[in-house]
Amino acid sequence: MWGEPPAAIAARVARVRARAAEQGRTLRTGLRLHVIARPTADEAWAEADRLLAGMSPDRIAAAQARFGRMDSVGQARMTALHDGRADGLTVAPNLWAGIGLVREGAGTALVGSYAQVAARIDEYATNGVDEFILSGWPHREEAERVGAEVLPRVTALPVPLPR
Repeated sequence: MWGEPPAAIAARVARVRARAAEQGRTLRTGLRLHVIARPTADEAWAEADRLLAGMSPDRIAAAQARFGRMDSVGQARMTALHDGRADGLTVAPNLWAGIGLVREGAGTALVGSYAQVAARIDEYATNGVDEFILSGWPHREEAERVGAEVLPRVTALPVPLPR
C-alpha cells in the first residue's frame, strides 16, 4: 500500500485479511512512505515547505495531467489526497501529500520530529502494517537519520528491528 491516513490503511488491512481468511489464508501487509524527519517538527516542515517551493505550478499541472491519464487505482487514491492542489497537503497527523503533486506512485511522506515519525510508524504497525518501505531525499542522508534517530524509537512492530 501507499501512505494514506492511518484509519484508511487500517480499514484496507482488515478488508484484505478478511478476504484472505475466507480462503483459509493469512497475509502480511506493507506500506510505502517517504520520510522527512528532523530533530524538531519545525525543521521537518521547513524541509517539506522547501520541497514544495521547488514545484512550479506548470510542473504540478503537467504531472497531474499525466497521472490523470493513468489507469491505476493506487495513483487515483494518491491524487484524491490532494486533488492537484498545493494547499491542504497535510492529510493526517504528520502525513503530507505534497510529494504526490509531481511524483507518481507513493506520494506521501511522514513529516515531523524523530519522535513524531516513529509514533506514526507505530500507529500504522498497530493498525496491521507488518512491513515498511521508507525513503527520502537526499536518499543517503535521510536513510541515516531514519536509521539512527527514528527506528530506535519505533516500538510497535511485530518483529523487532535490528539494532
